[in-house]
Amino acid sequence: MVDGYQPLTDSQWQVIAPLLPLQRKRRLCLRQVVDALRYICRTGCQWRSLPACFPPWSAVYYYFARWQSTGLLHGLNEAANRADRLACKQLATPSLALVDAQSVKLAPRLGQQRGLDAHKRVNGRKRQVLCDTGGRIWRVHVHAANGHDSRAAGPLLPAPTQLCPAWASRLRKVLTDKAYCGRFAQHVQALGWQHQVASRPPSATRGFVPVAQRWVVERTFAWLNCFRRLAMDYERTTASHAAWLLVANLTMTLRRATAH
Repeated sequence: MVDGYQPLTDSQWQVIAPLLPLQRKRRLCLRQVVDALRYICRTGCQWRSLPACFPPWSAVYYYFARWQSTGLLHGLNEAANRADRLACKQLATPSLALVDAQSVKLAPRLGQQRGLDAHKRVNGRKRQVLCDTGGRIWRVHVHAANGHDSRAAGPLLPAPTQLCPAWASRLRKVLTDKAYCGRFAQHVQALGWQHQVASRPPSATRGFVPVAQRWVVERTFAWLNCFRRLAMDYERTTASHAAWLLVANLTMTLRRATAH
């Protein structure tokens, strides 16, 4: 194993192993595949620069693309979130969600889904996350940075005409900033939930004062920036960048869930 890199522990592996197809014999160990994905996300190395102690990069990429398309990464992420919440003596699913967006620069020579966020002066993409009060990410959506927060955040929520997913069974309130009024607020209300805009501190207050509860999602973005694969968007597709967000959250929640 690479010096300074901590692979999955047995307790961390037990959280996600039941969701992986381990029944039939394989030439590759899926545990090492997960370790390789976590290593790439943390260090930001290129696929072909994956160290030899991991499975071949082509095999790791195959599983990354397959788990991304089948939704298995979402399942692994939810399992880690549930384990972390239970370890913190909370119910497995949240009742309050926080939604916010962060613009990130897109690597040169990548033109798909690129836009200019005029407010933050970022030429690239925007990643929107839905997290709970502990900063755990439950849903992600990536799009061009020139997309408006309210109009582009719809994929974070289930459709009003569909059966409510298990992760949102207890959800009753969504907390956002003023940018999510309008279409997003109507979507939340159509689900029977309450949409609340976080109130800012009084204008007379001097210095920086974190907005109550919403500082959690800002902290989550700060955590994500510690993963070099996410410091800049190097992905050709928005779906790949969204998948790396889930891998980063999986890494953080597994570590917290097994540290108690």
